[in-house]
Amino acid sequence: MAGGAREVLTLQLGHFAGFVGAHWWNQQDAALGRATEDEESPGELCPDVLYRTGRTLHGQETYTPRLILMDLKGSLNTLKEEGSLYRDRQLEAAVAWQGKLTTHREEAHPKNPNLQDLLSAEGVRSSDGSWRAKLVQSLQNCKESSIRVWSDFLRVHLHPRSICVIQKYNHDGETGRLEAFGQGESVLKEPRYLEELEDRLHFYVEECDYLQGFQILCDLHDGFSGVGAKTAELLQDEYSGRGVLTWGLLPGPYNLGEPQKNIYRLLNTAFGLVHLTGYSSFVCPLSLGGNLGLRPKPPVNFPYLHYDATLPLHCSAILATALDTVTVPYRLRSSMVTMARLADVLSFSGKKVVTAEAIIPFPLVRGQSLPDILMQLGEATPWTSLSACGDSAGRRCFAQSVVLRGIERASHTSKLNPGTPLPSSLHACASGEEVLAQYLQQQHPRVLSSSHLLLTPCNVAPPYPHFFSSFSQKAAMDGPPKGAAVQSIPVFGALRSTSSLQRTLGDLAEELSRLDLRRWASFMDAGVEQDDMEEMLQELHSLAQCYQEGDSLSN
Repeated sequence: MAGGAREVLTLQLGHFAGFVGAHWWNQQDAALGRATEDEESPGELCPDVLYRTGRTLHGQETYTPRLILMDLKGSLNTLKEEGSLYRDRQLEAAVAWQGKLTTHREEAHPKNPNLQDLLSAEGVRSSDGSWRAKLVQSLQNCKESSIRVWSDFLRVHLHPRSICVIQKYNHDGETGRLEAFGQGESVLKEPRYLEELEDRLHFYVEECDYLQGFQILCDLHDGFSGVGAKTAELLQDEYSGRGVLTWGLLPGPYNLGEPQKNIYRLLNTAFGLVHLTGYSSFVCPLSLGGNLGLRPKPPVNFPYLHYDATLPLHCSAILATALDTVTVPYRLRSSMVTMARLADVLSFSGKKVVTAEAIIPFPLVRGQSLPDILMQLGEATPWTSLSACGDSAGRRCFAQSVVLRGIERASHTSKLNPGTPLPSSLHACASGEEVLAQYLQQQHPRVLSSSHLLLTPCNVAPPYPHFFSSFSQKAAMDGPPKGAAVQSIPVFGALRSTSSLQRTLGDLAEELSRLDLRRWASFMDAGVEQDDMEEMLQELHSLAQCYQEGDSLSN
């Protein structure tokens, strides 16, 4: 790959972060495959931003994610901690050791059917183009409910320095769980884990020519919120001036019959948001839930998706698709928008929390133009909230970064014959970029908006779930036959700073202030004190006040 990339190091902290990350890296891998197979690929995105080149001990060239991920004991299933690209560590030790050797083996986890089919399809990948069809067919026949951990569907090889397992806590079972914010903080206070993280950070950072920053995918609902807070603090201390964009992840619907888990979720989310905003360029909560509070609202609805909100595989796929879209500005080959610049646009005046919103897929049917569909969307805010903040319609927008991808160039402008009366001012625009910019200006006058229009669609090839409706099949870029899996889709995504966050953050603080903490002493015993709780509530209230609708912009 060509040099000169503005490198980004990704950190995934937690098991749901692993689900989102697995979809994210699968999508990047599919984009790489598409670029090598299609000589006319626009090449708008620079993969070197996220990937690094290397060489195995056998001299084989590698291209692997620039990634550090942390999860708990028992979370990897059949995936080896050191990956599969390099020689097995135990084999190396056996070759070096000349004395007597005794081997003890744990009973191996059975390979998930999805992973077996992936490996089978990969085996014929280089022979002809049939490997993709084989992969599509085999994964459509698999039961998605059989996927238990993120490694069951990860199809990307990882570097040996990517995976860090926290051995003192268990992924499964009712005991030894990483449940509380204070527990997570204490993990990175232990020299063993802190030094391991620092060593991996130095390994990746020192080989970068121009590191623009870090993106953290962090679970907010459990103790990994504490791990994320300490990680962000470490990054700010050691790499001051770099962008640190944190994506706080919350899985699907929760059960009202589990009061301790729900209270812990609320506390972990609040502590995580407050501490992460202190050390990040911005924090964006990502969830398909209707709100952050104790009483659940129905999961968000997408008109052209039929997903199961109880399956992490489905929820994480949607969030990864949105993430793959809204992060476009700092991954472009041609753009000078860095992570730090993007954060400056969105998080001014203390507004360190932003929301994500999306239309998945963007409903542009072949034969329609971009001005046609934007006019049909009307004045209502067309995108679905992915930050558990409710509908932002009628709320004030302070700043936004919008990406529309997967629209063919022929559809960018009006297709009306010369002399035909124009239905809207959008139909008079000379370019797709002008159409999008004018639409955003009409939606939010006098709001600082940046926008990007890409030809490159979002890849949703298997093992991405097969949950697109018949309408979105028609809108899909590849136009698949009836019943076939969609390979790529157009997506409209946005990062926004809006007044809806005043109510969201304020309500969260209000709910927490009504808790009787004496009933939840176990959470406090994990490392949080009463003074910490009071300080967190005060900071949460202060954060909420930054989004008062009376605030004015300089423009």
